[in-house]
Amino acid sequence: METEDVMMTSALTKDKGDHNEGLMERNEEASEQGDEKVVLVDGVYQKGPKMSNSDQQVSNGFTTTTTSGAQGSREGQGSGAGSGGTAPGLGHSASVPVGGFRTLVVQQTSLERPRETWSKKMDFLLSVIGYAVDLGNVWRFPYICYQNGGGAFLLPYLLMAVFGGVPLFYMELALGQFHRSGCISIWKHICPIFKGIGFAICIIALYIAFYYNTIMAWALYYLLSSFRPVLPWTTCTNSWNTANCYRYTWTDSNVTWSNSSTSPAQEFYTRHVLQVHRSDGLHHLGSVSWQLALCLLFIFTIVYFSIWKGVKTSGKVVWVTATFPYLVLLVLLIRGATLPGAWRGVVFYLKPDWQKLLSTTVWIDAAAQIFFSLGPGFGVLLAFASYNPFHNNCYKDALVTSSVNCLTSFISGFVIFTVLGYMAEMRQQDVDAVAKDAGPSLLFIIYAEAIANMPAATFFAIIFFLMIIMLGLDSTFAGLEGVITAILDEFPHLLAKRREWVVFGLVCICYLGALSTLTYGGAFVVKLFEEYATGPAVITVVLLEVIAVSWFYGTNRFCNDVYTMIGFYPGWFWRICWVAICPCFLLFIIISFLAFPPDVKLFHYHYPPWTTVLGYCIGVSSFICVPAYMVYYLLNAKGTFKQRLLKSITPVPSSEHHRDYIVTNAV
Repeated sequence: METEDVMMTSALTKDKGDHNEGLMERNEEASEQGDEKVVLVDGVYQKGPKMSNSDQQVSNGFTTTTTSGAQGSREGQGSGAGSGGTAPGLGHSASVPVGGFRTLVVQQTSLERPRETWSKKMDFLLSVIGYAVDLGNVWRFPYICYQNGGGAFLLPYLLMAVFGGVPLFYMELALGQFHRSGCISIWKHICPIFKGIGFAICIIALYIAFYYNTIMAWALYYLLSSFRPVLPWTTCTNSWNTANCYRYTWTDSNVTWSNSSTSPAQEFYTRHVLQVHRSDGLHHLGSVSWQLALCLLFIFTIVYFSIWKGVKTSGKVVWVTATFPYLVLLVLLIRGATLPGAWRGVVFYLKPDWQKLLSTTVWIDAAAQIFFSLGPGFGVLLAFASYNPFHNNCYKDALVTSSVNCLTSFISGFVIFTVLGYMAEMRQQDVDAVAKDAGPSLLFIIYAEAIANMPAATFFAIIFFLMIIMLGLDSTFAGLEGVITAILDEFPHLLAKRREWVVFGLVCICYLGALSTLTYGGAFVVKLFEEYATGPAVITVVLLEVIAVSWFYGTNRFCNDVYTMIGFYPGWFWRICWVAICPCFLLFIIISFLAFPPDVKLFHYHYPPWTTVLGYCIGVSSFICVPAYMVYYLLNAKGTFKQRLLKSITPVPSSEHHRDYIVTNAV
C-alpha cells in the first residue's frame, strides 16, 4: 500500500495562473447558474457535474471533486484490473482501476464579494493622470520655475523626478495592485505596526478636502460671472471698486500704472468674491458668504454623483474632466503665443540663471514640487491600483503617467508666461513685476485680467474657468476615493454594501469642514491649511512608508511581488532608490521645512506667531496617528514583549489574488 502524497500550492506557475483565473471566473458563474464546473484533473481541465448541495465536503467546508487517476500511462497501467465505472464528480465515464491513483482537487473559494475593477485600462490611466495633473501644475510650477533660475531649474527638477518622485510613484502603484487594499488595511500585509500611517493619510486627505474644493468654488463663481457680454472684472464702476482702481488698456495711453494702483480684476477677486476687506484676519473671520456656500454645495454634489458608485462611474467621468483641460491648454497656448509681448514672458520663463543652482532653496523647491505634483503618500495611488487586474503592467503605467504629469507642468509654463509677457507689455512694466503673485492670485487676478483684455473675452473666460474646475474635480475624486477605499477595505462586512451612504457621510463632513474657508477671511484659512496641514505631515508619512516597505517588509520580497505580477524583477536602479535614495530625498525635504519655516503672508496680512503654532498643531494632529497606533498595537498584542514586537513587524500573507489548490494523490 503506497502512502498518500499530499501537495499544497498557493499559486501555480504564471502561465497556468492566467488559465486558473479564467477557470475560477467560469466556476463562479457556474455555481450561480447551476452549470457544469470545470476542474483540474492531473493538469488537464475537464468539465464536472452541475453544482449541487450533494457535493462532497471536506472538514474545512470546501467542495471536493474525486477523479480518476493520471491519464495515459497511469490509466494504462491499471486498464485491465477491474471494470470501469463512472468516477464520482465527473460528467463522463472514466475507467477507475483498482489500486490506481485518484486525484482529489480542493478549490478554496472566497466568501467575500469580488473586488471591483476598472472597466477599461484607459479609465485607470486617465484617473491617475487627472489626479496628478492638478491646479498646482498650472500655477505653482511656472512660478517656482522662474523664481529659481528659469531653464536652469529644469535640471534639479528632472533629477529629483528620476531619483525621488518616480520611484515612489512606481512603488505605490505596485503595492496597491499586489495587495489590493486601501491605505489602512494594506499594512497588515506589509508591517502591521505601521498601520497608523493609513489613518494619518485619511486625516490629511480630509484637511485637503476642507480647502482645496473652496478654490473650485471660487472658479465656479467666476464661471457664472462670465456669462455676460462685459466681464465684471473689466470695469472700475462697480459697487465694490475703490478710488485706486485703474483699468489700463492699449487705448488708455493717459493712464499710468503705479505700485499703489489696483486692477479691476484684483478688486473683483479680493473685494467681491473673497471679501477679505471685511475680515481682520484669522482671529476675526467674519460670516459665511452664502454665494460661495452655494457654489461649494454644487461642487460637492458633482463630486458625490461622480464617485458614489465607485470606479465604474468615476472612471467614465474622467474621460471628460481629465481630457478637457488639455484641449483648453492647447487653445490658450496658441492664443497666448499670438499676443504682443508674449516672447518677453517666454524668455523670462526659460532664461537660465545657472548661479541659482548653488542655492539650497532651488533644490528644496525642486524636490517639494515633484513630490506634491506626482502625489505619492495620499493613499490615492494605492486605491486606484488596487482596482487593477493582478497582472497589469504597473511599471509601464508609472512611467507613462509620471512623464505626462511633468510634461504638462512644463507646457503650462508657456501658457502662463506668454500671457504674463502680454500683461507686462500692456502695463509697460517688467515681467517680474507682473508675476509677483503666486498661487490662486496668479489665476484669478493676473490671468483673468489678461483674458478680459483679449478679443472674445467671454469665450476664453468660460473655457478657462471650466478648465480650473475640472483640474480640481479630478484631484478631489481621487483624494476622496483614497479615503473611501481605505474605509471600505478596513470594515468590509459592515460597510461594503453601504458605499453610497459612506460617500454621502464623507462629503457632508468635507462640506462642514470647509465652511471656515467660505467666510470673509476664508482665504487666510486656505493659506494656513495649504502651508501647514499637508506639507510636512505627508512627507513624513511617506518617509515612514518607504522605510516600512524597503527595510521591514524587505526589498527582495517586494521585488518578488512585482515579479509575480508583471513577470520581471525591478532593476538595481529601483532597488537602490527605494532603499537609500528615496529616504534621503524625503529626509532632505523634511529638514528643509524645519530649517526654513515659511514666512506666511497673504495680500497685506502677515500671519502672527500664534498662527504658526496653530499650523504645526494641525500638521501634528494627523501624524500623531502613527506613534499612537504603535503603542496601541503593542499594548493589545498577546505574548511577551519580544513576541509582540516580532508579531508587529511580521506581515500577514496577502492571498486575495490567489486561490489555494490542495491536490491529493491516493491509492
